[in-house]
Amino acid sequence: MIKVDISNVWGEIALPDLLTMEKEVAAAHATLADGTGAGNDFLGWQNLPTRTPGEEVRRIQAAAQKIRSDSDVFVVVGIGGSYLGPRAAIELLQGANYNLMKGKGNPQVFFVGNGLSTRYWNDLCKLLEGKDFSIAIISKSGTTTEPAIATRALRWMLERKYGTDGARSRIYAITDPCKGALRQMATEEGWESFVIPPDVGGRFSVLTAVGLLPLAVAGIDIEEMLSGAMDAKEAYDLRSFENPVWLYAAVRNLLYRNGKAIELFESFEPGFKMFGGWWQQLFGESEGKDGKGLFPVTAEFTADLHSLGQMIQQGKRNIFETMVRFDAPEQKYTIGSDYKNLDGLNYLEGKTLDFVDEKAFLGTLAAHVDGGVPVITMDCGELNDRKVGELFYFLELSCGVSAYILGVNPFNQPGVEFYKRNMFQLLGKPGYEKN
Repeated sequence: MIKVDISNVWGEIALPDLLTMEKEVAAAHATLADGTGAGNDFLGWQNLPTRTPGEEVRRIQAAAQKIRSDSDVFVVVGIGGSYLGPRAAIELLQGANYNLMKGKGNPQVFFVGNGLSTRYWNDLCKLLEGKDFSIAIISKSGTTTEPAIATRALRWMLERKYGTDGARSRIYAITDPCKGALRQMATEEGWESFVIPPDVGGRFSVLTAVGLLPLAVAGIDIEEMLSGAMDAKEAYDLRSFENPVWLYAAVRNLLYRNGKAIELFESFEPGFKMFGGWWQQLFGESEGKDGKGLFPVTAEFTADLHSLGQMIQQGKRNIFETMVRFDAPEQKYTIGSDYKNLDGLNYLEGKTLDFVDEKAFLGTLAAHVDGGVPVITMDCGELNDRKVGELFYFLELSCGVSAYILGVNPFNQPGVEFYKRNMFQLLGKPGYEKN
């Protein structure tokens, strides 16, 4: 079980404050579990964890094996929840440099369709030159601008390289089971397809084919990940403050009520940065509505201590931190000696890098708390496929409970359409003309 330590928030909130939250948290958890709240038609994510793979998971594993055998590169087309989850898990488990030294048998995995940068597109095209590749198109509709543009271009590249029939066997669609442009394309073109359940929103979809196919292609054990999520589903149904989900949801709402407007979600692992991006969308889209919500920000320590550290230490006291920790890896690095000692590091001779990292964490924690910043810590234990599945479900459940405490619908995102409407007007899209 993930351990949530709230010992460094006392002073900003008091124990009686937390105890008075018990009925609110219990009601929010019951609302979520019973499906009686706003957005209850998007609760399918609660039923995704499993210990026994079903037919869909077995088809995903078979498709992943084919892609691994015939492709140097696997290109995942999607935006928002259609790419953040799988990329977060791959980078956390395999490192930010996961694509180095990969090829057929263990393909590189790239994510496109999540922006409109010509430079990024040109770089991808160069990377694909002379390589065998396959693509997954992830979208419930198939008409979202960024991934739709990338899909057109990649289909053309595949057909030019392999011919129409050859391209068909290298395109995988992950979409709505019945409707939408992508479902129609997949049916008409004969692409292998997988389902995004209609009752699962994009930011909660990582344990569907949206995340599982890219993860399996990357060599991650998706059965272990699903089992880890099932561990979480069972363990975190506890209805008391012994449940770390309750602690996290309650304390972040109490801090918000006490004027903390920003949550800084951070880890001392560089590979965690994209996971922070997934968390940022999960909580930002779920809670940021009706004039409410904490502003979610992610950071990588110790690197960002040399850019954000001054602001955190002595800036406006409207933030709190959630620090995520993992056990040190088994393989250690020991700091050596230098007879000249010009860098002054000989006092660390014989110490391991994880020892220094732990002291950096403890020093940072003490400094920020002394500086008036409340800090929640999450100790996740060993980092492996199973743990990442647990962490995904833990945060999804925390988000649902927290949003209901806040009094908002966790499962809609009406505000994201405003920029699209303006962009479509400027592009001259039919039906979006200015009145």
